[in-house]
Amino acid sequence: MFPKKKPVFKRVLLKLTGESLQGEKGYGIDSKSVTSIAKQLKEINELGVDVAVVIGGGNIFRGISGKENHNIDRCTADYMGMLATVINGLALQDSLEKLGVTTRVQTAIQMQKLAEPYIRRRAIRHLEKGRVVIFVAGIGSPYFTTDTTAALRAIEIDADVILKATKVDGIYTRDPHRCKKAKKLQSITYMDFLNKGLEAIDATAVSLCMKNNIPIIVFNLLRKGNIKRVITGEKIGTIIK
Repeated sequence: MFPKKKPVFKRVLLKLTGESLQGEKGYGIDSKSVTSIAKQLKEINELGVDVAVVIGGGNIFRGISGKENHNIDRCTADYMGMLATVINGLALQDSLEKLGVTTRVQTAIQMQKLAEPYIRRRAIRHLEKGRVVIFVAGIGSPYFTTDTTAALRAIEIDADVILKATKVDGIYTRDPHRCKKAKKLQSITYMDFLNKGLEAIDATAVSLCMKNNIPIIVFNLLRKGNIKRVITGEKIGTIIK
């Protein structure tokens, strides 16, 4: 038998989009998709890796689109989007705990009957005890994306890396769905990413990571087992460092 691969990271922050929970439905929450993600998180949790998750809400409501398509005030739309992330976080928690993984949901907007308030020291203590911590409601303020939330929380909990799970297998020079000549980048510096105006991750999030020297790995979540592959050091996706 081949020896099991060991993780190369001790503490990670996984950034999930809300769309990753919707499966092929195109909206809402698909139980198969949530269960698939939960099983992958259980795998890396069992390797002894501290796992924190920031989850988006785009499968239910996105603040920017709410302003553009429904003429809702931007602040109100962003708060609605934050509430959508809470729904997604609770769905992921439920799926993880059905698999026997102890979790905690921490919210930037207090709602005592649903989740713990975000407290940095408490979050770190949960991670040290092997619990998966799910951060919801963004940072609790409008005009900030969940990418920026992921960067901020990663800094606060002293994560080794941010894993940005997407529908594509990395960062390309152009949109690969629109341009056949788009080339995949194996790695890119923070400054090059910002200077080229690439949109795989929010620029504010990349700036925060650059100032605090936290690498970001962008990879394809749709291929099962990819989270574990990244954790154990396989060269997949694109790294920003």
